[in-house]
Amino acid sequence: MKTYLVTGAAGFIGFNLSQLLLKKGIRVVGLDSVNDYYSVQLKEDRLAILKKHPEFSFIKADLADRAAIEKLFADHSFDRVVHLAAQAGVRYSLTHPHTYTESNITGFLHILEGCRHAKVPHLTYASSSSVYGANTEMPFSVHHNVDHPLSLYAASKKANELMAHTYSHLYGLPTTGLRFFTVYGPWGRPDMALFLFTKAILEGRPIDVFNHGKMQRDFTYIDDIVEGVYRVAEHTATANPDWTGSKPDPGSSMAPYRIHNIGNNQPVELNYFIEVIEEALGQKAEKNLLPMQAGDVPATYADIDALEEAVGFRPATSIETGINRFIKWYREYYNA
Repeated sequence: MKTYLVTGAAGFIGFNLSQLLLKKGIRVVGLDSVNDYYSVQLKEDRLAILKKHPEFSFIKADLADRAAIEKLFADHSFDRVVHLAAQAGVRYSLTHPHTYTESNITGFLHILEGCRHAKVPHLTYASSSSVYGANTEMPFSVHHNVDHPLSLYAASKKANELMAHTYSHLYGLPTTGLRFFTVYGPWGRPDMALFLFTKAILEGRPIDVFNHGKMQRDFTYIDDIVEGVYRVAEHTATANPDWTGSKPDPGSSMAPYRIHNIGNNQPVELNYFIEVIEEALGQKAEKNLLPMQAGDVPATYADIDALEEAVGFRPATSIETGINRFIKWYREYYNA
């Protein structure tokens, strides 16, 4: 039986990935600090489901705790590491910058060191579509240069990709970074638009709509995300034999290092996203139209050709299907 380490196991993607792995007969060691960035109860409820499975074990620890992470790798042998734990959120990074360096930089270093010394066969880690920053050429491709982040969160994710490349180059550690594009679905994060909008509309409160709803996002359903993560984790990163330093490809390397986008490849305008929520709820939203927020980008749109070529997978869940599934879960979970 294979054993996976999933960091961020109490989080939205980590919880869903752990469920998928357990269904596939894979043993999962889940790590999470269960911090209070959003509802601890939601995280505990996710964990309660995972803990019912005999092949799931949970360790509560902070990524920034070097001794705890060293002990984790000393106590267990991992066939794969999927590193999803991080301080998330573009807007939160404007007010709590130190949290991002502690979790996303120092914490990631501890995971890299653990994988290096334990000779883990493959590290897959969460990057973000936010690394594209000031880029405007669409769709965003892993072959594009991404040196103009617009938030500290984005910069921390770009730093992760650079750190991973260093470890792939120096120590031969196979690493694959996954740039997630606006993940949504059941058990989702309360700080994300779908959750915020649904809650406010049901409670009869206005919703804040930035950039007057003209923003576009490549909303990607959670089941598509975790299927992609699993396939990538099983597909160990290799060196690109055609890579050359005279024309360096940002998405690959002479080292066993890869970057992939995971997005729906179908950007949706925020105004339409809200219409689908209204339709699913049977209620209209009162909109508080606002300008673009600092750190935000007007559009995201993923080129997923590299992902499909590597693992034969393309996300395909429609926004209508995904939103309806989320609202069904929300009504059941909150008895709304």
